[in-house]
Amino acid sequence: MKVVERYILRRAFAVFIAALTWTLAIVWTTQVLGRIDLVTDSGQSALTFFEVAALILPTIIPIVVPFALVIAVAQTLSTMNADSELVVVNAAGASRMTVIRPIMILAIGASLFSFVIDNVADPVARQRNRELIATSRADLLSLIIQEGTFRKIDEGLFVQVGERLPNGGLGGIFVADSREPNIDLVYYAKDGSFIEHNDKQMLVMNDGVIHRKAPGGEVSVISFDSYAFDLSEFTAAANEVTMRPKDRSTPYLMNPPGNDKLFQRNPLQFKAELDRRFTEWLYPIAFALIALAVAGDARSHREARVHPLITTVAIALFFRWIGFFVDSKAETIAWAGYLVYLVPILTSALAIWFIATHRTMELPTVWSDRLANQFVRLNDWLTALRMRVNGGPSGRGAA
Repeated sequence: MKVVERYILRRAFAVFIAALTWTLAIVWTTQVLGRIDLVTDSGQSALTFFEVAALILPTIIPIVVPFALVIAVAQTLSTMNADSELVVVNAAGASRMTVIRPIMILAIGASLFSFVIDNVADPVARQRNRELIATSRADLLSLIIQEGTFRKIDEGLFVQVGERLPNGGLGGIFVADSREPNIDLVYYAKDGSFIEHNDKQMLVMNDGVIHRKAPGGEVSVISFDSYAFDLSEFTAAANEVTMRPKDRSTPYLMNPPGNDKLFQRNPLQFKAELDRRFTEWLYPIAFALIALAVAGDARSHREARVHPLITTVAIALFFRWIGFFVDSKAETIAWAGYLVYLVPILTSALAIWFIATHRTMELPTVWSDRLANQFVRLNDWLTALRMRVNGGPSGRGAA
């Protein structure tokens, strides 16, 4: 590899790592916030929460890698072009492959990394995540008897225990059940206990009342001396780990057993997931080609309506959105599975055509004008805000 090629590869790789780190941190944070209820609702330790949070990374890495790569390549080439480095490379007699080769080496490396994560690490992480969630819901008794806190047992079912009595019983039991549509049930009992009867776990409540709110708004109150609430269905459901196609390994998807209930119900989901894993790794290569088609030549971008980085990211987002749309349709439409492969292949072919014909890939004029106008308005707004904060054009407050 030539010195210039190593220089370009080193710069693009550094920007790629930085973009991947920050983009991954932002997406990972948004996903982790949705898992906080694992601790707040089920009483799990912080260690379990952090393990679940770490297991999210293999799922989002294949989605983030193409965008981090396209940002890195476009930013590197745009900066080199603005500093006249690409002009110097061309003036020295170097071929276009001097710029293309290191970018494609980086893209192929990112694609292989994405393929390994998608087909090896992600299924293992998803299976472990399912097991942790099932385990966190399995021990309902230790969950419920925590004093003074509301605990979510199921969707629409909450239980609170006021205190644990010296004899092992429970005092101040409150149960809110809204699982049935338009019917709200509220149970309150002075005391109670957990018992096992015929291999079933029961919450027996003594000396209490039931408030039942009907669909019409009428409220009826029923007093009881003793009432048994069956918890066995929840413990059984919690112990079961349901594996979906995304949780299965690639060999399993290639030859799913006939007794798999999910496969019997919808075999297209298994095929769609397999097609996605075999095509998602192509997007880093396709996005790198888009960046080369937009900013790979030594030319002046002063006449461009928007910055090449913005153009590159916008085009990449458009084709990736098509890929996501086709992926979702492949779960219900058989022939859509072929489009899953065609999207990254045709995207790469289109970018290669622009590169081979020495054309610049650009956004349609209407889109470019709209983006340019929005950036002009944003710049004017920021300028006005800065002047207002500084107290005037001179940066000094009024006398």
